[in-house]
Amino acid sequence: MKIFSISVVLAPPSNSCVVLSTASDLSSFSFYQRGSVGEFMTFLSKTVAERTPQGQRQSVQENNYTAHVYNRGGAEQLAAVLIADQEYPVRPAFSLLTKILDDFTVKVPQSSFDNPASISFPEITTYLQKYQDPRQADTIMRVQQELDETKIVLHKTIESVLQRGEKLDNLVERSNALSVQSKMFYKTAKKQNSCCIIM
Repeated sequence: MKIFSISVVLAPPSNSCVVLSTASDLSSFSFYQRGSVGEFMTFLSKTVAERTPQGQRQSVQENNYTAHVYNRGGAEQLAAVLIADQEYPVRPAFSLLTKILDDFTVKVPQSSFDNPASISFPEITTYLQKYQDPRQADTIMRVQQELDETKIVLHKTIESVLQRGEKLDNLVERSNALSVQSKMFYKTAKKQNSCCIIM
């Protein structure tokens, strides 16, 4: 699970999109591929944002990548795009996009949208790093992981109890057999002793 790129895009319904802020982690690509991969991520972000209707979310698969986009629209006409591998879960992706758009609208004034080069939004890099592991960032996934771990421990405990239970069953069977043998020994001993009574 890896996030390659996160972008905040100005997505007016009738015009072409403009990337306002972006962060990418292309460390998994070779040095010589990073430039063209970065251009592809920017192109994919703009294209997907343009083709997503306002107020909607969607996920688009392209080769080994999945682009999750949330076009919030509204007065700001903003969209956020996250490009990740196909293993990255959908729920944390969309919760991250919502957080980024909320944070962006609070920290960046709408008047600066006309000059994207002047926009400073370093939080997008922090989000990119934090959400690389969706289990740490998404509380529902973290709780699910803890539940899975607890289930594993419980299964191990139940298995060990069952093994102990099987051993106890064997002991009970042996004691029953011993009990029958001891009763037979008692009867035999009583017969033997009855013939040899001295008075």
